[in-house]
Amino acid sequence: MSGTSPAVDPVVTEVLTRAAQSTGEDVDVYIGRAVATRLAADLLGSDDPDLTTVITALRSTGLTGAPSTDGDGIPLTPPTAATDPVIRDPERLRVLFDTGLMDTVAGPAYDRIAAMAVDALDVPSAGVSLVSDEKQWFCSAAGLSGELAETRTVSMDRSLCQYAVSSGTPLIIEDARVHPTLSEHPIVADGTVVAYAGIPLTDAQGHAIGTLCAWDDKPKQWTTGHVQVLEDLATIVRERIFGDDEF
Repeated sequence: MSGTSPAVDPVVTEVLTRAAQSTGEDVDVYIGRAVATRLAADLLGSDDPDLTTVITALRSTGLTGAPSTDGDGIPLTPPTAATDPVIRDPERLRVLFDTGLMDTVAGPAYDRIAAMAVDALDVPSAGVSLVSDEKQWFCSAAGLSGELAETRTVSMDRSLCQYAVSSGTPLIIEDARVHPTLSEHPIVADGTVVAYAGIPLTDAQGHAIGTLCAWDDKPKQWTTGHVQVLEDLATIVRERIFGDDEF
């Protein structure tokens, strides 16, 4: 191994080398990623806001995703309450609640955007979702049914949008039933969501407060055109929430 790494048993060194090669990484990078992942896991339960910055910085380097997650940053076990430091970030939550949209119905302009997403993507449902540290709330939507149409609320253990919010990147899933982590997710297991596409709604400082998302109860092959349309509509939502532009 290169650098100034401490002495390691030759057998361990050989195993590390093979493991790094299997991922296509340098040994030092492989070890750094493992250390960063362990560090993020150890810091996860802390309420110290400075540690949120540390974990976010680790993620930005690409060394680690959310602790105990799969390659898409999705927890192996859906949380019943927010545990991700990004979701719990006080500044992100301040931005969210300052919009005045949490626990309110946003109005017809947002409903038109959701309806556009349904028509353009040929899906039954789409919405503007907001994610707090307690729940996911649809301030606007098209195609909601059953209890969700009445409550507009999704518990954290059933939320998919929280993962797009946490990573700050789009989450696109064609068939969650065969996803290595999401196949057992409650909202997938009961057939509510099979295909999902969510684009984070972020402010100028990069705080994601929710998503513009679309979903189907059957598999869907999302094309680059579908994703681009959703991103364009998400830009309109962002401008309406955070900017001065009129829709």
